[in-house]
Amino acid sequence: MNETGALAAVHDASDQNGPRPMTPREVVSELDRYIVGQRDAKRAVAIALRNRWRRQQVPSDMRDEITPKNIILIGPTGVGKTEISRRLARLAQAPFVKVEASKFTEVGYVGRDVESIVRDLVEGAIGLVREEERANVQVRAREAAEERVVDALLLRGPTADGAPRPPDAGGTRDKIRRKLRDGDLDEREIEIELPETQPSVEFLAPQGMEEMGLNLKEMFSNLMPKKTSRRTVKVPEALELLATEEANRLVDMERVTREAIRRVETTGIVFIDEIDKIAGRAQTGNVDVSREGVQRDLLPIVEGSTIQTKHGPVRTDHVLFIASGAFHVAKPADLIPEFQGRFPIRVELEALSRADFVRILTEPQNALTKQYEALLATEGVRLEFSEDAIEEIARIAAEVNDRTENIGARRLHTVLERLLDGLLFDAPDRRGQTFSVSAEHVRTELEPILGSEDLSRFIL
Repeated sequence: MNETGALAAVHDASDQNGPRPMTPREVVSELDRYIVGQRDAKRAVAIALRNRWRRQQVPSDMRDEITPKNIILIGPTGVGKTEISRRLARLAQAPFVKVEASKFTEVGYVGRDVESIVRDLVEGAIGLVREEERANVQVRAREAAEERVVDALLLRGPTADGAPRPPDAGGTRDKIRRKLRDGDLDEREIEIELPETQPSVEFLAPQGMEEMGLNLKEMFSNLMPKKTSRRTVKVPEALELLATEEANRLVDMERVTREAIRRVETTGIVFIDEIDKIAGRAQTGNVDVSREGVQRDLLPIVEGSTIQTKHGPVRTDHVLFIASGAFHVAKPADLIPEFQGRFPIRVELEALSRADFVRILTEPQNALTKQYEALLATEGVRLEFSEDAIEEIARIAAEVNDRTENIGARRLHTVLERLLDGLLFDAPDRRGQTFSVSAEHVRTELEPILGSEDLSRFIL
């Protein structure tokens, strides 16, 4: 099953007659295509996703009593915590937002307001639903755009006395429409009228009052007169521009907003990274006051409350929260008890080994080696990695992680970029060539750096 098929298989909670929902086993199978290992974490998020569908099937009087079982993912950086949550949201076609806990501060301090999490989630959901609605009206928008292009082709210019040229009678309109669809008019230029982009009005709102700034910006933008301009473009470009304008016009934004808020309230997912950074520690003194304050500010949102946004009130009672942190210094028990209680499921992710790096380089659908092969194919260069080269890259990445900071699979990005630096630079001059990466080449390029601890610390 490809990712498109997987997306289609996910059940929209509001549609009882929709496609068959994915089972936890199927969700894990899909995540396996992109993420190596971490079976326990995949199982936990798969069960959480399935429980959302289950909740929609229970009687309505029980439904509101069933709250999401929020999850804390514990593990070092680069082991797949964020990727698991991001892929889960994509599979579920659910509104998703990723935030870093360290960016928030207690009310009264300089920093982001925690309620902005929900506002960002709503904006993301509106964008998601708007794109779906645009796709639904694409056929009608294209037809309307075609009619406008046909009008422009029929009214190519004024008559000799300056009056607008009347449309041709009879079957000429159908004839032009057929030529338009067959591509016979692609080289012709026409003049079309399009709305001008409104100048942006920026407001510097005080910390914690970003919502007010956004509202003022939108209000002043709406007060400005809507202007149009005439452009002369070729027919294919005119069709695209006019189809986009017609699609925007056909989309009912009030309906989009209502649906987006409904999805946020029933299927929204918030991923809070670096949750360990706001865990209080007795030896750090007054700083813990701010950390504990952030937890207390987050608590009502995680517990379930109503947040006011410019699109209306949004309830967070059934939003799924997934938190993650390395917890090198702090531990989950350092979080305040009330906050801990709202994350009943805790999963520890495993550090990645050399064998895991080999699998990461070869197995996932979006494996790094496949990405570089695709990138260089655009230049007409064929890139090949031998098995022993993959083993050597994995060995070096694991060794650098052991000797310096362990950043997990992210180390592979650094190692590969350094290894292929010369080829990526020279690729336009090597069209038609094949470049084979062997273990010997890997050692030649990277061993001098790896041999110097100072160099490897700063370069790899």
